[in-house]
Amino acid sequence: MDHHGAGREWSFNSLVPDLLEPGCEFVVQQRWTEYSGFLERGCDACLLIGMHAMAGTPDGLMNHTISTSSWQNLWFNGVPAGEIAINAAFCGAFGCPVLLVTGDAASCREGVGVLGAGLTTVAVKEAFGRTSARHVAPRRAREMIEHAARECLRDLAAVAPYDPGRPCEIRAELTHTAAFDDVRRRPGLAVAGDRTLASRADDFWTAWRQLYL
Repeated sequence: MDHHGAGREWSFNSLVPDLLEPGCEFVVQQRWTEYSGFLERGCDACLLIGMHAMAGTPDGLMNHTISTSSWQNLWFNGVPAGEIAINAAFCGAFGCPVLLVTGDAASCREGVGVLGAGLTTVAVKEAFGRTSARHVAPRRAREMIEHAARECLRDLAAVAPYDPGRPCEIRAELTHTAAFDDVRRRPGLAVAGDRTLASRADDFWTAWRQLYL
């Protein structure tokens, strides 16, 4: 399931079907976290490949929180959150753990901070600026990721499903007032600042859907 928005017109459909393993199935969706069917049916684990550190991370390559065009900062019950925490909480809402995070060194560090020392990580690049990094060659990077994927799946209990806490407050700071105006009137949202909204609910998934879907 692609959720990087790297496809045509940020369509979240940038997977190349002909290059996928024949035994797998893949999801085409319009928006990130739109589809949860495979999680609802039961999923052993999630592996997050090619993650980015949250916005403002000094050594995070292409660091961002959801979208650099409209979303600046995000907090789950007062704790700063990026795309790793979002994905982990999305999966955790259905009892599915995240066992692997790959990306740059900052993303791997952030993943361990969110999910704990049991998380397997693979750093295939190290940033020295937001758009500059020293990379592992693609062939070796793929081998490192494939090896880590096999190894982490040997212990499905290494990382507990992630839950930001109950009840859950998601606070979002938007980058500009136009983005803020687009969402501030949605049911369940409270204005918490000039460009900041708060979504409160009994659990993460309900609070997230009020804010993002």
